[in-house]
Amino acid sequence: MTNSEPMSPITEDDIAEYLVNTPDFFERHASLLATVQLTHPQSHRTVSLQERQAQMLRDKIKGLEQRIMDMIRHGNENMILTDKLHRWSCELMRTPEDQIAASALDNIRELFQVPQVALRLWSLQANHAQAPYAQGVTEAVQALASSLDRPYVGPNSGYEAVQWLDDPTQAASLALLALRAAPGQPALGLLVLASPDAQRFNSQMGTDLLERLAELAGAALSVLQTARA
Repeated sequence: MTNSEPMSPITEDDIAEYLVNTPDFFERHASLLATVQLTHPQSHRTVSLQERQAQMLRDKIKGLEQRIMDMIRHGNENMILTDKLHRWSCELMRTPEDQIAASALDNIRELFQVPQVALRLWSLQANHAQAPYAQGVTEAVQALASSLDRPYVGPNSGYEAVQWLDDPTQAASLALLALRAAPGQPALGLLVLASPDAQRFNSQMGTDLLERLAELAGAALSVLQTARA
């Protein structure tokens, strides 16, 4: 007598692998498709395999349609923001030097609907040294601005610059933008955007628009700065 090893039971994985590797199985057993019954995920009623596949395809198409709609919506939102940034830049170019700081803030509030905005600049020409935006600038603030390679967006964590706002208690989320005359140059100012909405400025949001805003503001406001040798 010869001893034989007991056969291992066939698993679901074995069946799935066989069907994947035998694509003509259902061609040879076409009638089997009509007899397979599945449970509909929404209605929980029994449906045929073909109906279940059709439902899966409809769900997939619906998901793709939603993704397309989201892409269109985001594209439209980006176009609107780009247009606002363009209008803001044009307004800065039309504004006299002695009004440019106030104009920059007013237009950010209006165009981008930011509830609170504050600005501080340093190393200014003597005729701008007494302006409101030149007051209360500490070394700590300047060091913070110098450390920002990109805008900070997130919760109000007790930054000193928040005290520049009209109502610091209503600043649940912030965007802190370091201003420079050109990329790579020392910071010449700090722009604070604040909202009572804790999610308005959050760590998951993109900062491309804020970076462009900071670059444009820095370049425009650099005319107020003391000329460097």
